[in-house]
Amino acid sequence: MPHVSAPACTDAGTTVHLGAAVPGLAAETALATWDAVCRPGVPLHWAALGTGSGPGRGPDAVRAAAAARVAGAGGLVLGRLDLAAGTRSFGALLSDAHRHLEWYGVDGFLLVRCPTDRAALPEVRRLTTTLRALRSGAHLVLGQGTHPHPGYVETADQLVTFAGAWSAYRWSQVEPWTADYPVRRFCHLVYGVPRGHLDEALRIARWQGAGSVFLTDHTVTRDSRSPWSRLPGYWDDFVSRIGTGVSE
Repeated sequence: MPHVSAPACTDAGTTVHLGAAVPGLAAETALATWDAVCRPGVPLHWAALGTGSGPGRGPDAVRAAAAARVAGAGGLVLGRLDLAAGTRSFGALLSDAHRHLEWYGVDGFLLVRCPTDRAALPEVRRLTTTLRALRSGAHLVLGQGTHPHPGYVETADQLVTFAGAWSAYRWSQVEPWTADYPVRRFCHLVYGVPRGHLDEALRIARWQGAGSVFLTDHTVTRDSRSPWSRLPGYWDDFVSRIGTGVSE
């Protein structure tokens, strides 16, 4: 059993429904794969376009079609912005954001490699405030991959508080401060999850108070290919299990 502390707060007797977060299928992903992501019945919360750092060099017809499919399925389309642990300039990030909006009409942004420390919080807050000014109602996800300083939770709609390998996730712990917030504020991304451990991984996600999740059997490859760049081999099984609620 994983070593976890008390779950994030939920109302007694309520049902916790997980949803899928797709953090960045490869740019060359076939539309047939996007059709699987967006088919009726998939509890899709959001999908981010591309595995790279930004919108690319120019408009891409496949990405535009993928964005239209996600929107048609009721999911949110997010553009990836790479903060490079706080080293990218404010202007460069806004330039990428404008391109995402102009080319793909995104609903918000996934801020990958977002800083986690208190010192960087004012600059991240400045960025998220500006992004919301650019796109009214923008859905903002901070892709930190670990628990940041608690102040970050007020700067975005959702925090990715775990992004990593199954071998680490199964023994992970949740920070106590997360219990003060609803499950929709947190997301977990886990790679290298064997099919036989899907139920265990989803129990951990629910117990730790994650509202959105992406589990995959893929791992980091020798050529550093992202484990998020493809759908898991058990995608159908995964979405069927998160589509049903578990009484808490």
